[in-house]
Amino acid sequence: MTEQTTRTTPLYDDRLHPDVVVSLGTDHHRFDRLVRWADDYARRNRDLRVLVQYGHSSPPERAAGTAFLAGEALGEHMRAARAVVTHGGPGTIVQARANGHLPIVVARDPELDEHVDDHQLLFVNRLEEAGRVRACSTPQQLAALIDRALASPDDFRVRPGEDGGPERAARRAGELIDLLTEAPEAPRTETVAAPVRGDWPEVTVVVPTRDRPELLRRTLRGIREQEYPGRITTIVVFDNDQPDASLAEDDGDRPVRVVANTLTPGLAGARNTGVLAADTDLVAFCDDDDTWLPDKLRSQALVMITEPETEMVCCGIRVVYDRVEAERVLDRTSVTFGDLLGSRLTELHPSTFLIRRRAMIDGCGAVSEEIPGSYAEDYELLLRMARRGPIRNLPEPGVRVLWHRKSHFAGRWRTISTALRWLLERYPEFSLVPRGYARVAGQIAFAEAASGRRVEALRWIRTTLRHRPTEGRAVVALLVVCGVPAGWVLRALHLRGKGV
Repeated sequence: MTEQTTRTTPLYDDRLHPDVVVSLGTDHHRFDRLVRWADDYARRNRDLRVLVQYGHSSPPERAAGTAFLAGEALGEHMRAARAVVTHGGPGTIVQARANGHLPIVVARDPELDEHVDDHQLLFVNRLEEAGRVRACSTPQQLAALIDRALASPDDFRVRPGEDGGPERAARRAGELIDLLTEAPEAPRTETVAAPVRGDWPEVTVVVPTRDRPELLRRTLRGIREQEYPGRITTIVVFDNDQPDASLAEDDGDRPVRVVANTLTPGLAGARNTGVLAADTDLVAFCDDDDTWLPDKLRSQALVMITEPETEMVCCGIRVVYDRVEAERVLDRTSVTFGDLLGSRLTELHPSTFLIRRRAMIDGCGAVSEEIPGSYAEDYELLLRMARRGPIRNLPEPGVRVLWHRKSHFAGRWRTISTALRWLLERYPEFSLVPRGYARVAGQIAFAEAASGRRVEALRWIRTTLRHRPTEGRAVVALLVVCGVPAGWVLRALHLRGKGV
C-alpha cells in the first residue's frame, strides 16, 4: 500500500515579489513538465522565492503558484524578479523582454501533448539563434541557467526599449513562425468534379434560441430551403427557455430536432449542446435571427470536399439594420491567426461557420464556456481554430444578419467589458499587435462609457491611444463620456453596416 499525500501549493502573495518567475501562459494544453522542473529547483533552493504561473497545468507543490495573473501584475513581478523562465509562447517571451529580462525558455513539445504542433520548438530555436532567449530542454539545463542568471544578472538583462517595440521584436526574431506571417497561399488541390447527390456529406446545423419564435421560424425556413443536395439535420437548442416541440420535424432530407441547453446557460453552452448532439463530420452554426441565402451551404461544403485539410469555412454577410442593408464581404480566401489578432473581421460571423466537428471535439476544444456572458465566444473560437491552420473564406455573401434592439447583448455593457478584458488576458499575443490590442481596448472603453463608468472609460481610452494613437474607438468612447448617448453612436454605425 502506498501512502497518499495531499498537494498543498504555497499561497501566492501579490505583496511579495519572487526571485524567479516561471510563466506558462494561457494555452489550454497542460505543461506539467516545466512545473515539475521549477518545483524541483524551488525545493533545492529554499532560500529563494519561486513563483509559478501554471495556467491549465497542475499546480506546484513547493513553489508558490497561481493559475493566472493579469498582464500588469505579471509584468510587475517580472520587473522585480532576478530571473524569468517562460514557455515558448511569443506573447510571454515578448513580455519578459519588455520588462528587462533575457528569458530562459522551455518550448512545449507536441509529442508530449503539450501543444497542438511544433511551432514553439521552431520559434524558440530561431530566437536562440538570434540571441534573444536562452533555451533549455532538460531540468539540469534549466537549473544551471537560473543559477547563472542569479549569479550574473547583467548577462540576462536587456534594455526594455532595445527591441523597438514588441511587434517589431517578434517579427525580427522569426516572424512568429505561423502566427504573424503573411497569409499562406491557398492550398493547391486538384480540380474535383462536383459530387453526385448521394456523395454530398451530411451536415448538422446548430441553432441556439431564446424567446424569438417568429425570427426562429424564418431562420429554420432558410435552412430548409437550402439548395444543397445532401441531408441537413437542424438541432434547435433552447437556452433558458421552454423547448417548443412543435418545431420538430422528421423530414427525410431536412429533419429538425428540438433540445434544451444542458450545459452552461448562454450562447456557448447552447452551441456546445448542439455540437455534442451532432453525429455528422460537418457542423454549421446559425443564430436564430439570421437567414441563410439559398446557395450558402452548398458553396462551403464544396470547399470541404475538395480541400480535405480545411477545417473551417466562412463567407460574407449582408447586414440588415432598420430596413437598411449593407454588404460586408472579406476580399481574401484565407485568414490566419495573425489576421484575427489585428482585426475582428466582422465578416466572419458565427452564422457563416462551417466546421469539421472533430477539429473541435478532438482538436482545439468546444466553444469556450468560460467567457463572461458568452460574449465574443465566436471570435475566441476563430482564434483557436486559426491557431490550427488558416480559415478558408468565400468572398461572397451567404447570410443575412439582422442587427436589432432585441440582440442578446444589447445594453449589456458590463458583461461586454468583462468579457473583452478576459480575452486580452487569455491571449497575450495581442500585445504583439498594437492595432489589435487598441481595437479591443477601445471597445472596452466604449462599453465602460456606455455603462456610465467614466473613470474606467477614461483609463481605457488612454490605454487605447497608447497602443495606437489613431484608433477611432477612443474618440467614439470619449464622445460617450462627454454625454453623447451610446445608442445614437451605435445607430449611426449600424446604418453603415458597422459596429464598435
